[in-house]
Amino acid sequence: MNIAILGAGNIGGPLGRHWAAAGHRVTFGSRDPGRLGSLVEPLGERARAAAHADAVAASEVVLLSVPHPALDGLLRQLAGPLAGKTVIDATSPIGVSDDGLFVSVLEPGVTQGSRTAERLPGAAVARAFCHFPDELLWSRGTRQPHFWGMGTACDDPGARQVTETLVRDAGFAPVHLGGLKESAALDPGGALFGYVSTAAGLRAAAGR
Repeated sequence: MNIAILGAGNIGGPLGRHWAAAGHRVTFGSRDPGRLGSLVEPLGERARAAAHADAVAASEVVLLSVPHPALDGLLRQLAGPLAGKTVIDATSPIGVSDDGLFVSVLEPGVTQGSRTAERLPGAAVARAFCHFPDELLWSRGTRQPHFWGMGTACDDPGARQVTETLVRDAGFAPVHLGGLKESAALDPGGALFGYVSTAAGLRAAAGR
């Protein structure tokens, strides 16, 4: 697959490495592609850096892994080019409550997946890579491939298949939780947010 990764930080960086190693072509999108040389060069010919719009244009699948406060502006800029793509939203609308608990900053009853889908009506949106601790994405996917579960959610069957393939290619076992409106478990404060377990453990924690 040709994959665009918008946001080459703690989520996009390790996933790009996993996918390039699995044989995919990865384009890291950035406002300043020149600063990504240290990430791209070790990955060889299967990886490159480009401006956000150029990365999207070259890819069938797009990973959103920018910081959540930057997401709305990016989606306004790229809503047209993202039409027809499979878009995997790995962002987290994270806040902290007065008693120190992680919570979603979205309106009650709104999931991050459904919110992104509303802003991208022409795209097939999925959720994945958003509940798992980002500092473990490389090590757990590399040292213990397909042992650890990764929660996913999607309304579109084709996008679900693509997302589950990329979850496996990153070294994880996909656990489908249902549609985007049913994906609150993946958001901050949800049952799976920050939770690391096997696929069976994720299903049990999510009540599946």
